[in-house]
Amino acid sequence: MNSTGGDAAIYAKLVADRVDALTSWHHDWTGLRVAVLGLGVTGFSVADTLIELGARVRVIAGAPDSERERLLEVIGAEYFQSAEDEAQLADLAAFDPELVIVSPGYRPDHPLTTWAVTRDVTVWGDIELGWRLRDKTGRIADWICITGTNGKTTTTQLTAHMLSAGGLRVTPAGNIGTPILDALRDPQGYDAIVVELSSFQLERLGEISPYASACLNFADDHLDWHGSHDAYWAAKAKVYQHTQVACVYNRADAATERMVEAADVVKGARAVSFGLDTPPTSGFGVVEGILVDRGYHAERRSEAFELVTIEELAERGLAAPHMVQNVLAASALARSRGVEPGEIARAVLTFVPDPHRAQQLGEIQGLRWIDDSKATNAHAADASLRALHDVVWVLGGLLKGVDIDELVRTHAIRLRGAVVIGVDREPVLAALRRHLGERPVVEIDDAGLDPDGIMRSAVAQARAIGHPGDTVLLSPAAASMDQFAGYADRGRRFQAAVRELE
Repeated sequence: MNSTGGDAAIYAKLVADRVDALTSWHHDWTGLRVAVLGLGVTGFSVADTLIELGARVRVIAGAPDSERERLLEVIGAEYFQSAEDEAQLADLAAFDPELVIVSPGYRPDHPLTTWAVTRDVTVWGDIELGWRLRDKTGRIADWICITGTNGKTTTTQLTAHMLSAGGLRVTPAGNIGTPILDALRDPQGYDAIVVELSSFQLERLGEISPYASACLNFADDHLDWHGSHDAYWAAKAKVYQHTQVACVYNRADAATERMVEAADVVKGARAVSFGLDTPPTSGFGVVEGILVDRGYHAERRSEAFELVTIEELAERGLAAPHMVQNVLAASALARSRGVEPGEIARAVLTFVPDPHRAQQLGEIQGLRWIDDSKATNAHAADASLRALHDVVWVLGGLLKGVDIDELVRTHAIRLRGAVVIGVDREPVLAALRRHLGERPVVEIDDAGLDPDGIMRSAVAQARAIGHPGDTVLLSPAAASMDQFAGYADRGRRFQAAVRELE
């Protein structure tokens, strides 16, 4: 090795050591050159935080965002935007970052992250950065981390609602919409933060140590991003690493149990299961229509705490099997932090779910209409279909590399017919025609149609297929960004089209 190369290696090691030692808000971040990849809500929160710490920040983005660009100028961050990877890469190299913070949507093999890794530049996600900065106020919150193929957002909200009912100052954050760094900079601080984690965030989780953690369920999703079933499983399994008190898992889902078994946890952390059956010791479940806790009862070998009844959940629209599982998982997490059974019940009975997840729209023209636009993968659609019969199914979108045939085969017996939207229509249409026989399958060709037109056509076709008493279910089993701004936009347009029938 020549002297120039040796000097460069020594310098790179010194920089990496400095970055690795930055484990507190109160350490010296001044002048650190940080490249932030992406200018979504996460990327901006990272830039804003690091500018406050005195770092030199350059945001590199692929798509323009005039509002956030203006805000970057206000806070004093640098900015570069280009749709071309080569141009972004050249800008990154010229900036010569000492640290790269990657927004969740960047794949592990993205050219910019690959460039950084091959040059031994430290690469973090926003969650690892947040863990290092969690002591800003001196009131260090416990992190309760939640992932799963489906149910993350509802369970995160439920858990936060339960912790609040128990008297804790708490907020949901992470993939749920509020960036973790925004929560950590709250001047009052929190007793607990319930952190929803996507598989993208888990890919770059870092060495965090949650108070409690949960993977609600596991089914193939985002295989186009992760590359394989095993890689997706490995990302989800990271949620349990270094858990301090409780690893909550779904005992009906062997994949989540294997995650707990493989996890390196803090000594004394317990495995706590949930499920719709009678719970074992150290589990949560259902006995004679009552949700019960055997996990935290002093006499749990023979006794259990009663939480709420299925009948009470039904009155709140929370009695579908997947919703009951969400309630049980949230209860297990909240109980691990000391929330009492009565406080759990009070929280559940005052909880209002978000729209677009099995949202009942009422009966119109003799048909029952349900907006389940948030079912962006097959696992979520499966949960909704299992609770219904005589269904006109509206589905389709971006399949993300997942084969939909098994989902269609499983639920063909429930279907009156189907209406297919989205750009990935061919595999959906093929599966439906293979398993539905002579029952009607209608394709909505989006040529010349705006998003409202697509949904009006889908609703009209569904109404034509349905018989009195049937249910029309929008449960796409696919992502929405091909034709809509997001799952919420897709759901809103569906609801508007349904209202036009009144």
